[in-house]
Amino acid sequence: MVAPRPSDKTSKEGRGVAPRPAGRPSKEGRGEQRSTIVLAIVPARGGSKSIPRKNLRPFAGHPLLAYSIAAGQQAATVNRVVVSTDDAEISRVARTYGAEVPFLRPAELAQDDTTDLPVFQHVLRELEQREGFRPDIVVQLRPTSPVRPRDCVDRAVSLLRQHPEADSVRGVVPSGQNPYKMWRLTLDGGMTPLLPDVPEGYNLPRQALPATYWQTGHVDAIRASTIAAGSMSGSVVRPLVLDPIYTVDIDTPSDWLRAEWLVEQTGIDMVRPGPARRPLPAVVRLVVLDFDGVLTDDRVWIDGEGTESVAADRSDGMGLARLRSAGIEAIVISSEVNPVVAARCRKLGLAWEQGVADKAAALQAALSARGVPAEQAIYLGNDVNDLPCFPLVACAVAVADAAAPVVQAADLILSRPGGRGAVRELCEILIRRREGQDHHDA
Repeated sequence: MVAPRPSDKTSKEGRGVAPRPAGRPSKEGRGEQRSTIVLAIVPARGGSKSIPRKNLRPFAGHPLLAYSIAAGQQAATVNRVVVSTDDAEISRVARTYGAEVPFLRPAELAQDDTTDLPVFQHVLRELEQREGFRPDIVVQLRPTSPVRPRDCVDRAVSLLRQHPEADSVRGVVPSGQNPYKMWRLTLDGGMTPLLPDVPEGYNLPRQALPATYWQTGHVDAIRASTIAAGSMSGSVVRPLVLDPIYTVDIDTPSDWLRAEWLVEQTGIDMVRPGPARRPLPAVVRLVVLDFDGVLTDDRVWIDGEGTESVAADRSDGMGLARLRSAGIEAIVISSEVNPVVAARCRKLGLAWEQGVADKAAALQAALSARGVPAEQAIYLGNDVNDLPCFPLVACAVAVADAAAPVVQAADLILSRPGGRGAVRELCEILIRRREGQDHHDA
């Protein structure tokens, strides 16, 4: 697998589509009464509390905010995708995935209690003042709802276009619990129905109660004039009813685990930032490792004589020994020429090649020499010179702190950084799978 191609909406500078002057038509031939300019905004501040740095945390192989960027990039009705953030690292990653970050959000608009309205007003005001850019419709794509139907953004925009009386369109799903059976506690210790308009609704069967819907964070399409007037919805809101299978709103670590399971295990049809990830093969015979940034933490110490030292994780040695005992070979292919590569590989009992300029050719030669088909090999890397190796194996793996293009292209992202237990983590994953297969065969 190779890194996904930049979207057609990405400019050579990587900042996204060049801004259309206000009033220039967007896409033609879709049956709208008139063409409109549509801006997608992904709000992604850096200071999340319940899941620290959640917008950058890998979710099913990509940073969480990448799914919302992809939803805007892949929508036919959207002209621009802008990320609003106060965080320089989020800005860098957002641009890697093809979004624009033309300015950073002020710190006062990135607090725990900051609402959406001033954030969106800030984006619209800055775009108009800096570029004269004025959209007709603004689409909100929250990173915490990454599991979206492929057509939900275009459906929301089209629905708003079809209803000139509407101020906005909001994604909703049928509510899992009917609020007519919910209560509020009163100050005197009693209870009162949450919704009193249906007499004794709390005693009626679900089928006899009015249908209710839960708003999700998948998509909001809002007229820019509504935001300018001081509301994120206006008074006339049209529903975009979504399949409840897509009901994902990540607020807690348990939410994260359930959502990632849905994406990885069910094969749900959804917007994805890149090609679908390949699973680990059923049989693994060879693990190929980069050295710097994988078996080390990518730092180097140099003494007065020019001798280099690196930092490694002792637990990797135990993991590789256990992997060897399970019948899986590991080797190192490194572009580094320093003697430390050979010294560490001898210590770990690994075969190695170093000073390699063409890693892909070296990998193919290693597979051929060992008689290992590509379908039974995996590669663990961290930097862009590892990318040519990724499509040559069954599964490409990246350490947690790998370069952004590597994270985009990898099939599996480890939770541990290079030189800090990443190799041990991969070894344990492979050993558990092998032991599970052996137990099943028995």
